[in-house]
Amino acid sequence: MQQIVEQTIQVLKSGGTILYPTDTIWGLGCDARNAEAVERLYSIKARDHSKSMLVLCTGRMLADGDSMPESADSRPTTFILPAERWRHMLRAHLAPNLAAADGSLGIRMPQHRFCQAVIDGLGAPIVSTSANLSGQPSPQGYDDIAAEVKARVDFCVPPLPEFLSGATSGSRIVKLEADGTVTVIRP
Repeated sequence: MQQIVEQTIQVLKSGGTILYPTDTIWGLGCDARNAEAVERLYSIKARDHSKSMLVLCTGRMLADGDSMPESADSRPTTFILPAERWRHMLRAHLAPNLAAADGSLGIRMPQHRFCQAVIDGLGAPIVSTSANLSGQPSPQGYDDIAAEVKARVDFCVPPLPEFLSGATSGSRIVKLEADGTVTVIRP
C-alpha cells in the first residue's frame, strides 16, 4: 500500500488528478490548493462551476483548538460550512475555485486509511467529487466508472481489496449556516 500512497502523493504534488477510493464511493481528486487541477476536475466531469466540490482533510489540517462538527452517528458526513468558519478552521489556503458562490465549502474527515495516508503525506486537503460525468449516476464500485473518466485522470489508484471501503453511496450532507441553522441536504 505504501508504494501506491507515495505514487498518489507525487501525482497530486505535480498538479495531477486522481481516481481513488474513499470512505464512501470512488472519487476524483486533486490537491485542494491547486486551482488549475481543480479546473481540470470540472472539465473531466463536464460539470458546471455552480456545483462546488468538497475537500477531504484530517485533524492535522485543522487550526489548533478547532474541530469539525460532530456527526449524529459514525456514517461519513460532509459538512457544508460558511466561509468564515472553514477559512478559520483549515490551515491550508485552498484554491479559490473550490468554494460555492456563497463562499461555503463542503468538508469531510474520512475514516479511511488510504485517504488519511494520502492527505497527511501531501500535507493538505484533497478534493473529492464522485467519479462520474455530471448528470450520470454515481458509481457504486470501480467497475461502474466510465472508461472515459478513467482515461481523463492522471492516475487511477488500483482497486485493491485493502483500499476499498465497501460503501456504495455518497456521504450524508449537512449544511451549517452562519446563524446556526442546520439543514440536512442528503440524509
